[in-house]
Amino acid sequence: MIKVEDILRAYRHGFFPMADSREGTVSWCQPYQRAVVPLDLFRPSRSLRHAIGEERFTIKIDSAFERVIRSCSLPRATEQETWLSEEIIEVFLKLYRLGLAHSVESWENGKLAGGLYGIAMGGAFFGESMFFVRPNASKVAFAWLAAHLRRKGYLLLDAQIMNPHLERLGAIEIPHDDYMARLELALGKKISFL
Repeated sequence: MIKVEDILRAYRHGFFPMADSREGTVSWCQPYQRAVVPLDLFRPSRSLRHAIGEERFTIKIDSAFERVIRSCSLPRATEQETWLSEEIIEVFLKLYRLGLAHSVESWENGKLAGGLYGIAMGGAFFGESMFFVRPNASKVAFAWLAAHLRRKGYLLLDAQIMNPHLERLGAIEIPHDDYMARLELALGKKISFL
């Protein structure tokens, strides 16, 4: 069973957990290239700015953390497996109760339409996963998160592993040594997420 201390120690050293649903195991990942979102350069795309401007979604923080993480744990339409095991979900629920894990949610007409969750430590936010049931809901939550982190003075938005969706949202890949230097600097900050 993964403990809260294991997660915090791993993140401080550049690792994050990933479950293998076929094997029922959890691995600790530390990619050679890390996906990060440069907060000082983040600008929503034109289509995302349009979605934000429509004001279809109400953004809330931490009002449905468990629903968000469980929604993120469902396999995508094109996938058979998920990297989120019940063991990982349980430790993240503990982190949430300790005030270290947070969700950013997009609500539409009183219904959860999408969102994301992650861990806040010092001046770093480790984005874990996102989901949506309504178009643009997770993207609007992500744009809100990036703006919020910039306002609060965060130095690092870690997106972990690059994929086309993150790239469209402005993520870039940086080498491991560069990531570790940024991580050390960010962890030296004392910033409250809320």
